[in-house]
Amino acid sequence: MISVLGLDVGRKRIGVAGCDRLGQLATGLRTIQRRSFAHDLEQLRQLCQERQVERLVVGLPYTLNGELGSQARQVQHLAERFGKALNLPVEYVDERLTSFQAEEILKQRGRSPRREKALVDQIAAALILQQWLDALKQPGQTTVVTPRPTAAATD
Repeated sequence: MISVLGLDVGRKRIGVAGCDRLGQLATGLRTIQRRSFAHDLEQLRQLCQERQVERLVVGLPYTLNGELGSQARQVQHLAERFGKALNLPVEYVDERLTSFQAEEILKQRGRSPRREKALVDQIAAALILQQWLDALKQPGQTTVVTPRPTAAATD
C-alpha cells in the first residue's frame, strides 16, 4: 500500500496528483491556486490527511540542457518547506516537457489548454507522479532525481 502526492509547482498554481493504493496509476486530483505559503500548505495538509500521504513527489523544471536553473531551485526550496511543515519526505522527478505533454493530451481530447490551465497542471502532476511510480518498478531507471540541497533549501 502506498500513498503519494505528485506536485507540479508553478508560480500561480500547484497541480496535484495522487495514486491508487497499489501505486500503479497516477491521476490528477486538483489544482491549488497559489495565494500564500500558509494557504498552499493548508490545502496540501488537508489532502495529505484525507489520503494518508507518506511522501511528496515534486517535479523539478530542469533546463533543457539538464541544469538546475533558478526556477528549479525555487521549486526545490518551496518543496522542502512543504515537506518540513508536513513532516513528509520529498523526492524529485525531472519534469521537463510534462506541461507540454499535458497540453497535447488536452488537445487530443478536443479541449483548449489555454482555457483550462488548471487542468494542464493536474495532468502534468499526474505525469510527474507516474514517472516516479514507473521508476519504482524499474530500479535501474534514472527518472527520479535527488538534487543536492541548495543554500536556499536549507533555510
